[in-house]
Amino acid sequence: MSPDDAVQAGDAFTAQACAAYPDIGDYAFIGDTRTGALVSRDGSIDWCCLPDFDSPSVFAALLDRMNGGRFRVGPDGDATVTRCYRDGAPVLETRFETQTGVLRLTDLMPMMANGHRRLEPDRQILRLLEVESGEVEVEVLFDPRPGYGQAPPRARPLGGTGWAYRRGRDGFFLLSDIPVEPAGDGLRGVVRLRAGERRSMAMIFADGSAAVLPPPAAAARQRDETIGWWRDWAGLLDYDGPYRDAVLRSAQVLRMLTFGHSGAVIAAPTTSLPEAPGGGMNWDYRYCWPRDAGFILQAFAGLGLRREMRPFMRWLLHATQMTRPDLATIYDLYGRAVPAERRVNRFEGWRGEGPVRIGNGAGDQLQLDIYGSVVRAVWHSLGDGESFQPDEKRTLRSFGEAVCRLWRRPDNGIWESRAARRHSTYGKAMCWCALDTLLEMGQRGILDVPEDRFRREAEAIRHHVLFDAWNPRVGAFTAAFGSEDLDAAVLTLPVLGLVEANDPRMRATFDALDAANGHGALMHRMTPPMGAPGTPEGAFGVCGFWAVEYLALRGDPDEARRRFEALLGHGNDLGLFAEETDPHSGAALGNFPQGLTHIGVINAALALKAAEAGRTA
Repeated sequence: MSPDDAVQAGDAFTAQACAAYPDIGDYAFIGDTRTGALVSRDGSIDWCCLPDFDSPSVFAALLDRMNGGRFRVGPDGDATVTRCYRDGAPVLETRFETQTGVLRLTDLMPMMANGHRRLEPDRQILRLLEVESGEVEVEVLFDPRPGYGQAPPRARPLGGTGWAYRRGRDGFFLLSDIPVEPAGDGLRGVVRLRAGERRSMAMIFADGSAAVLPPPAAAARQRDETIGWWRDWAGLLDYDGPYRDAVLRSAQVLRMLTFGHSGAVIAAPTTSLPEAPGGGMNWDYRYCWPRDAGFILQAFAGLGLRREMRPFMRWLLHATQMTRPDLATIYDLYGRAVPAERRVNRFEGWRGEGPVRIGNGAGDQLQLDIYGSVVRAVWHSLGDGESFQPDEKRTLRSFGEAVCRLWRRPDNGIWESRAARRHSTYGKAMCWCALDTLLEMGQRGILDVPEDRFRREAEAIRHHVLFDAWNPRVGAFTAAFGSEDLDAAVLTLPVLGLVEANDPRMRATFDALDAANGHGALMHRMTPPMGAPGTPEGAFGVCGFWAVEYLALRGDPDEARRRFEALLGHGNDLGLFAEETDPHSGAALGNFPQGLTHIGVINAALALKAAEAGRTA
């Protein structure tokens, strides 16, 4: 069953249940490549930041049901809910079956067909309603709390069914076919609609100058244009392998997480969803990690999405040039330093699991793997016959020089440990990857590099990884030199070309990881697991897909396919994946939807396709 067709028949809610927190995996995601929103099964937008992904929240009931704010549209009573993305596009249709009738709600953030721009706001949330049969009493609750839940602004009527909120130079507007009136700190309206009746609402953000407000009647046209935009985009994918629906959905998530004004790909649209109950592992993921760059470009290249690759590469080279020759662990949407980490004390956190953090303190860490990730990403993005500009060549050479200078140092590792630094195996392997890739560029005449020095340093790094990271007592390549800890990231060593997938040490490493970190097809990233004692984090989404990719590379496509299908079962009914999964309950944990997990879906599917093609060749 494809994600488009999958539903959770029989899932019921009551209007009173809005006081409770939905499961993390119960949310849908809509977006316009500049920001996004999470929509619950009961039709409540519980998370949206405006104007951009990393801006302060306007709706944040996801993190505080009382103080966060929401925008709910749905039946004023009990209902059975089914939902899907319409025509394969991230246009959400939620169907409420009540005792008196059936209501269909369509939610989207508009995209312009063929790049055409009209005098319409840049940030909109459109909500379209239609009663399919019978009659339904519909409730609208509009309760914006901009500025991470600060005192709500006062609503001012615009005439007709429009309302305006002002906060400094920024404005929020609600246009609605359903009359609403002030109620508490927000607006509320209830109307009874009969079969065939339609209504629409537009929530609009405008900064600075006066907003151009489209009439609600334009909503249907914008819906159709948005579906057309996503259909055209899907036509760019060059993929005819297994599990196309899952691959397409993951590619759409990555496209929605790509910031349209710069090309940056953020890790997730949310902050502070807990990785472990009571563990305090709540982080802000609304930024771009160069650590993920190599995996992102590997996925884009495998799907033939060259139109997506070039903007991301340009952003990557621009951002990293600003800190050259050293690289920062995290960058914001425009390639700048991320804000200092701080807490939002007015929010209790999802289900009271605080703290809620904005900004990210990992920006001050040393993470050696990012050099290999960036160089590998740039290599993946280079098309046949293409070359680099002189300043890009200088930037790439400087990364190689930085690796030669830094690789002997301990670092915080791929998982950004806030404990003491170690000589992490993955970090060293990615340093080797950076130099090895630069040397290949040099051999192909694309880049002039100091070949003798880079080759000497690369061979030294490879020697240390293969001998110092191998622990004969554990029977595995471990997380760090001299350590007995296990790290699922070492499963990527064959992808990098540092060691063969069928090397006996890699086979032993996989077996050790599967025994210690595995839960069926799921896999923890570390042993011992990260998190507070007694409250370990869930299985890390991408690690299970790394295991699939490894099995495919070593020539075991049957086991790879079995695990891949099991992992797909941990996505929600719309094919969306969180950062982690509780291996006991199956519940989603961590920020959602998580780009790195969806990257894992794509790269594992590509590896599985190649393995099965090789078996039949």
